Amino acid sequence: MRQINIHPAWLRATHWINAVSVLVMITSGWQVYNASPIFPALRFPASLTLGGWLGGALLWHFAFMWLLVGNFALYLGLNLATGRLGRKMLPLTPRLVLRDLYAALRGKLAHDDLSHYNAVKKLAYLSVIVDIIVLVLSGMAVWKSVQFPLLRELMGGYDRARVVHFFAMSFLLLFFIVHVAMVMLVPRSLLAMIRGR
Repeated sequence: MRQINIHPAWLRATHWINAVSVLVMITSGWQVYNASPIFPALRFPASLTLGGWLGGALLWHFAFMWLLVGNFALYLGLNLATGRLGRKMLPLTPRLVLRDLYAALRGKLAHDDLSHYNAVKKLAYLSVIVDIIVLVLSGMAVWKSVQFPLLRELMGGYDRARVVHFFAMSFLLLFFIVHVAMVMLVPRSLLAMIRGR
């Protein structure tokens, strides 16, 4: 019996590149943050940061920034071009999200068909796509504040752009943690993202 390919090769490749890029960006970003914290009481332990010092962290951050932006653009472009984004993420309504959230909280959400996304998963994926766009834009406003004055002002100024970037990173980290937890609950989903089926 022929097995159905759930995730095409381009999706699997861009997914894993995004995952590695996000981990490097977050851990190097924490080292950058520690050099000039937004919240003085919050500092990240050196064991969780990447780069060793501000200069090293910036090198990692900027190197993987290009990889994340390019790969994410490819991921989003291919999802739109193939129609996969619409097929997998829509329809999505508050009623469907509440129904599936209620089922998930009672442990009654089915995971038999990995090719079908429940409404909570759709909302999470769409939210993280928007979040990465906000991360990139706020990062540009912080990195090239003088070159992108309109972007900086849309973020509320340089200092607020840093806050937006921090909270967008925090949302991405939360998504990452929940995503990994869900994979642990449904290990077949990891196999599908590795081999496609």
